[in-house]
Amino acid sequence: MAASGNSASADRSIVLRVLRTWVQPARVLRGIARQGVSEAGLIVMLIGALAVLLVAQLPMHARAAQLDPAVPFQARLGGALVAVMFMMPLIAYAVAWLAGVIMRLAGRPITGLSSRLALFWALLAVSPAMLLSGLLAGLVGPSLGLTVTNIICGVAFATFWITGLCVLSAPKQVAP
Repeated sequence: MAASGNSASADRSIVLRVLRTWVQPARVLRGIARQGVSEAGLIVMLIGALAVLLVAQLPMHARAAQLDPAVPFQARLGGALVAVMFMMPLIAYAVAWLAGVIMRLAGRPITGLSSRLALFWALLAVSPAMLLSGLLAGLVGPSLGLTVTNIICGVAFATFWITGLCVLSAPKQVAP
């Protein structure tokens, strides 16, 4: 009995789902969609992903402020805060809407909620790689390692997002 309870709680762990997304993105997204996500849950998911993204940028901004003290760290952090936490949610909603329109035009009907889920989950799922990228940017600076990490982040994000859009827009199969 305890094992099934632990299994159920582990199945709901955001951290474990994020890590599993790197191996089985379609399966994880299907599971999340099956459980259902409200608009409030999507907003929490987006804000969480963006908060991790903001934290990932801190080492880079600290390094930049050290190398060029003309713009202090607090000013850089303030700019990043406005960009990530206030502008990005608006952009994310617009991009999710546009992706939904494109999917419908391509003959893959998808709800607005599912389109947002695919995008917001992709942002959250790529956050561990973004943390690594931010750490490299702050400690090492421009380098081959940072470039490779950024490429991995971009490819993973695109893969997770496209997979999510395809999985969540799949036509429902009608039982005979």
